[in-house]
Amino acid sequence: MENKKAVVLLSGGLDSATCLAVAKSEGFEVYALSFDYQQRHSSELAAAEALAKSIGVAAHQILSVNLRQWGGSALTCDDLDVPENREIDGNSVPVTYVPARNLIFLSLASAYAEVIGARTIYIGVNSVDYSGYPDCRPAFIKAFSEAARLGTCACDENWAFDIRTPLQNWSKAEIIRKGVELGVDYSLSVSCYQADDNGNACGVCDSCTLRKKGFADAGISDPTRYRN
Repeated sequence: MENKKAVVLLSGGLDSATCLAVAKSEGFEVYALSFDYQQRHSSELAAAEALAKSIGVAAHQILSVNLRQWGGSALTCDDLDVPENREIDGNSVPVTYVPARNLIFLSLASAYAEVIGARTIYIGVNSVDYSGYPDCRPAFIKAFSEAARLGTCACDENWAFDIRTPLQNWSKAEIIRKGVELGVDYSLSVSCYQADDNGNACGVCDSCTLRKKGFADAGISDPTRYRN
């Protein structure tokens, strides 16, 4: 019989919330995994907890991985400013890219999956309405899947991890419509790169820009709490 456990990476944002709901709708017993990587704010972790409870998971873990100790991103270094009110160019890598973040997170998710006997991992990467992050590309996901197979017991036991990216080719509007269809409460999610301690969004960073456009394009009222 098909193994029905899945690890789902849950940041607390709009995309990962939708990905979590998709995994649930596909019949998986979901084990949500979030990361406290010393990002600019922790309100997204509170959002992840709220979403895990709202959508329903078998377990939710928050793993500490201190990426701030070497910085390299506006999300892990206070000396770098988060870009505001800019035209988003998906062909350039912005300063909000955290070096190798998805590579690190997927590696840890694979270890967690191996321990609990899950062979499926969900991640909410997207190549349509996104900010140009290299670790969101299909080629990376494909290569990682093979690396995970070779670097775990999967190789000796003749199986492979199924890395699922259901949002890969959806626009932000399509992601939102799917989430609404699945009952996601987006008011619980926090996508902003510089939200305050209460999860109120700035409204001007790249993530807020994409999120606002997504709700407008979907024709759905934006439930995001903005500071201004």
